[in-house]
Amino acid sequence: MARIAVIGAGMGAMAAAARLAVAGHRVAVYERTETYGGAVRRFERDGFSFDTGPGLLPVPAVHRDLFIKTGKEPLEDLVELVQVDPSSRHVFADGTAVSLPNASRAGVVTALDEALGGGAGQRWGDFLIRAREAWDRTRRPLLEEPLWPNWSVLADQEPYPAVPHKKLLRTRRASTLAEIGAWELRDERLTALLESHALAYGLHPRTAPASAAVLPYMEHAFGTWYVRGGMRELARAVYERCVARRVEFVFGAEVTRVLEKDGRAAGVELADGTMVDADHVVADVDPARLRALTDRPLDEDGDVRADPEAPRAVRFTLLLALRGPREDGAVHRTVVHAPDREAELDLLTSPGGDEPRCPTVTVLRPDDPALTPNGEHESVVVSAVLSSEAGWEEERTVRSYTDFLLGAAESAVPGLRERLLWHEARTPGDTEGETGARSGAVPAPSLAAGRGRFLHPANTTRMPGLYRVGGWSHPGGGLAHAGMSGALVAGLIVEGPQFRGSQ
Repeated sequence: MARIAVIGAGMGAMAAAARLAVAGHRVAVYERTETYGGAVRRFERDGFSFDTGPGLLPVPAVHRDLFIKTGKEPLEDLVELVQVDPSSRHVFADGTAVSLPNASRAGVVTALDEALGGGAGQRWGDFLIRAREAWDRTRRPLLEEPLWPNWSVLADQEPYPAVPHKKLLRTRRASTLAEIGAWELRDERLTALLESHALAYGLHPRTAPASAAVLPYMEHAFGTWYVRGGMRELARAVYERCVARRVEFVFGAEVTRVLEKDGRAAGVELADGTMVDADHVVADVDPARLRALTDRPLDEDGDVRADPEAPRAVRFTLLLALRGPREDGAVHRTVVHAPDREAELDLLTSPGGDEPRCPTVTVLRPDDPALTPNGEHESVVVSAVLSSEAGWEEERTVRSYTDFLLGAAESAVPGLRERLLWHEARTPGDTEGETGARSGAVPAPSLAAGRGRFLHPANTTRMPGLYRVGGWSHPGGGLAHAGMSGALVAGLIVEGPQFRGSQ
């Protein structure tokens, strides 16, 4: 039985902790804040409740597997999963709107043809077939296996297939998401639909590799799900599973150093000077913070990664308390696309050079009585992913984006201004305080191609005994990916270097 110290109580960390405890190890989690869940938190006021992190659950099979592998009670016995249908409603810059059914290619094709015309549905359906090919080529090495030293294979080869071009009498391979939109979708609204999946993680369509096509494919293939009571209920269930498997949690315990002995990780030091011995250390923290906890390089020389000091994607969120019930037929998720795509993308490239512009905005309206004081009110979360360089410390920036988000939300919520009781603005600084991520950044899922700039650091490090888990490590950000990272780290510790991922 090994002693394992886990830094941080995020979703990836808890997924690893539960699996390691079931394998017979003694696991202790040290969390600098007073609660668990990382970014999966809840804000409560006046009887209203809001998710302040992820609001929907992709690929629920990841968490189903976690609960199957760590106990007798399946996930559905502990939380209520609801399939969101329609999956989303999209309001485009020209005023066109379309609702897309959940996990139905035929239904999506029909809906797009009816709303956009001109064979738009068929082009999107053909795109999904190609996106599936990219998914099939990368699923195992990118999501189900540790990131091996030969990761450059993933970096150099674009898995998104080339497409025959009748006029050119040859095939043409898109290298970026923007090229897929321009060459294959050939409709500004379809392009906006495609790019919204990347923008949700702060990925720039002009630079994100074509392999980012797997993001809309995953939503299409595995559906969109909501946890009744809010996503915090999922965090609670994972935490309680850890406790039931005798994982120890120490809250208000900030780790200030990873201890080293004989060239390997040997424990952690806490802010109060306490030294904790351990055979393995698992870190669910921002890369900048992890570097500060160690005094040696953690990756091989020549490892290709995006500049860790570059501007990051952050989420700005408004929590809206509304009087009056949710109307019949209201859609759970509405994406209101930016009125000026080029201006939005330019702002991501040089955020400090221009005045704020209206971004793509997501409006979540759960049909969930648990989130309101009674049936005569509604709880709404409105958010956008922007740049960390937008000047969030300035009140005028917060005020400008508040106005943008409220204006966009009016496309999704009838009579919004008249119904608004109060709103709460949550800035990237709030996220940084809760998660410790520099600037309150949002980690994106790992992507193949792009010379490795869209991969995250491996779960193993150059310091034996020190492992990385969660959204800032392989296979990247998002609830499903964090759960996958927990499974990978547990496998590496339990089975050792010979571990080759789930079978």
